[in-house]
Formats: sequence, C-alpha cells, structure tokens
Amino acid sequence: MRKTGKRGARGDVGGKKGEPLRASLYSEITDRIIADLERGSVPWVKPWGRAKASLGLPRNAATGRGYSGINILILWGAVIERSYPCQSWLTFRQALSLGGNVRKGEHGTTIVHADRFIPKDEKERAKQEDAEPQAVPFLKRFTVFNVAQCEGLPEHLYGQPEPLPECEIIPQAEALMHASGADIRIGGDRAFYMPAADFVQLPPQPAFFETINYYRTALHELGHWTGHSSRLARDFSGSFGTKTYAREELVAELTAAFTCSSLGIEPTVRHADYVASWLEVLREDNRAIFR
Repeated sequence: MRKTGKRGARGDVGGKKGEPLRASLYSEITDRIIADLERGSVPWVKPWGRAKASLGLPRNAATGRGYSGINILILWGAVIERSYPCQSWLTFRQALSLGGNVRKGEHGTTIVHADRFIPKDEKERAKQEDAEPQAVPFLKRFTVFNVAQCEGLPEHLYGQPEPLPECEIIPQAEALMHASGADIRIGGDRAFYMPAADFVQLPPQPAFFETINYYRTALHELGHWTGHSSRLARDFSGSFGTKTYAREELVAELTAAFTCSSLGIEPTVRHADYVASWLEVLREDNRAIFR
C-alpha cells in the first residue's frame, strides 16, 4: 500500500524484420502468466507450492549466477507446473560441459535476454546530424533445462540448500532493511509508503497475527520506496482502482516476492481484488510484466 500526497537459442531482434517475433515472445510469456493467474496460481507466491523445490531464486547451476526479472517468474512457473525438486538450471551445452547431458525426451523452458543495440543506419544518421544515436531494444530467447532433467552431472549440483529456520527476527531481512537507508518508522496500525515525505510506516511486529508478515509487508513497502523521484521515479499519481495504481502495486508485489525468496522468507499473495487488477493490466499490455 502507498499513500499519495530445446537446444539452441534464437534472437528476436527489434526493427521491421524482427518485430513480429519480438511481439510474439512478449505475448507468449505474458499469456502464460495470465493463465497462471486465471487458474489461481500466482507465480511469484510460494513458487515451490506443489513442487519439491526449496525456497529461493532460480540460478544457473554452471555459473552460480541468479536469473533476474521476468526470467524468475518464467522459471518459478516451470517449477510449479512440472514439480521440479530444485531451482537450478542449465543450457543444453552447459550440461554437456559439466560431463552430463539432458535426458532424451525432455522439453526445455524458454527464457529471455533483453538488451539494446544501435543499428548501422542509426549510427550513420547520428553522425550526419551530430546527435546521439538511439538504441533499439531487443529480446533473445534461450532454452534452459532444470537440473532434474539432466543426468550424469556432478553430485553437488543435485543438492538442496538447508531451509532457513523459522524465527521472529530474520537477521538477513533486518540487515537489508537497514542497508537500504530508507526512513522506516515503526508505530500505528497501518503499513504504507508516503512518497511526499519519503518514508515507510510499519506497525510494530507484535501487531501482526503472523510475525513473519512484518517482513513481507516491509519488503512490499520498500518496493514502493524504490519508486521515489530521487530513485527510479515511477508514477505515483494513480488512485485506488486505476491502472496506474495497479501497475505500482504489481511492482511492489514482485519486489517483495523476489526479495523474500532471496532472504528465505515465503512470499504471500495480496487480496483477490489485486489479482483482478493485475490481470486487467496484463491483458491490456503484453509488455507490462517485462517492464
């Protein structure tokens, strides 16, 4: 809440020639998330639900690097749908380089890499007009496989991290809240972010029916906090029920989900009316979830 005052990779590149492919990729992934929401499965809430996977963010098993952005939602969705036991992924070639292989008959999961490039003709135009060249955004699609779809890999890649113990004080969450530098004020009976004064208000932890909700709520409000004009400068002008409001709530919800998972805290979903507003946003704009 806030107060207002397969084996290969194929590139889907921007421009006339690549635009249909790029648009198709945006729609393909957004439609998948819409389908999850419509059947009551929110891909950023308890993504290990029916699966056996432990809490955490998906990462590449070969490099140890975590996936980010839309790829987190895509891979969490695959973990839910196929009941994978871990959050570790590899490309076909990475599995081979590690001495293993993808089992015959396994189907990979499509993820994306977003970047920008400057076309040759744009460079020429900018040079002639003595102006800054304009970069064109593009998407590339890659196929990855869960470690559970592979065989012959080193044993340690199949292991699972120990779950964090349940406790009232989560040191890593406390450390993150402190390190953010945000003005977090404890007291009262409501949680909100106030853009005009740039502070987060939280009830004291004992006020929550489940003490862990103190951290879930704090991370949601810190998601709003990132949108201040001095930081990411998002639009806070929307009132409750508007698309602008729904978009900002979706940003804060994904912030909380990603951060909770990285800290070992199980995320939870907002009320059904929020889900309905998110569906409206996604149906109207197939790039909203990417942004």
